[in-house]
Amino acid sequence: MTMVAKLMVGNWKMHGSLTTNASLVSDILSGLGGVSCRAAVCVPAAYLAQAHNLLAGSALALGAQDVSAHESGAYTGEVSADMLRDFAVRFVIVGHSERRQYHGETDAVVATKAQRALAAGITPIVCVGESLAEREAGQTEAVVKRQLAAVIHANGHCISEIVVAYEPVWAIGTGLTATPEQAQAVHAVLRAQLQAGTAHADRVSILYGGSMNAANAASLLAQPDVDGGLIGGASLNAPDFLSMLKAASR
Repeated sequence: MTMVAKLMVGNWKMHGSLTTNASLVSDILSGLGGVSCRAAVCVPAAYLAQAHNLLAGSALALGAQDVSAHESGAYTGEVSADMLRDFAVRFVIVGHSERRQYHGETDAVVATKAQRALAAGITPIVCVGESLAEREAGQTEAVVKRQLAAVIHANGHCISEIVVAYEPVWAIGTGLTATPEQAQAVHAVLRAQLQAGTAHADRVSILYGGSMNAANAASLLAQPDVDGGLIGGASLNAPDFLSMLKAASR
């Protein structure tokens, strides 16, 4: 368990429009009374400027969904960490299972992306998680430790500045959720791995991602090593997202 307030991060994935974003953010901001946890929304790159304006001066931090492994150059379509910093981006998701699966991102690429974010003063939310086949083969611990080890190795003394998100691949967008006990078991493994190689590891928040919603958030957040959530679909619904923020504030 970290010594800081719980962190709840909405990941809009590839959803949104200028109209719906404005309405969603307005509804979330108007319901933040009584929320004491830290909160952020990670928006598609096309909407960073809009979200930067909508969130200015609020308690809701801005996050991005990806960052280039390159600092700058001839990388058409890529967005650098310095570009994200121009929009006061505080968090960026790296190594989301969808990026690993659909874009072939390796552990090494994810580690470099985390490095780029840290160098720009942005907190990377490093995603780790196993597939259903890996879980059924008893490889969960080995997979998540390998994924996190690459990031620890590349970022050494800065590692206490990251956030880790455990997102079992079999529970993303499927409606399946790890039980609180399953989530806690993996979070405890990740916590021990951080503590073995890192000073100030107690500052690292470990989030659960994988179909966290308004109905199951409280039981997941009650686990000793679950420090918050990385929330997909449920973060697109203001009442649901707010109820999860309130659960994280208790």
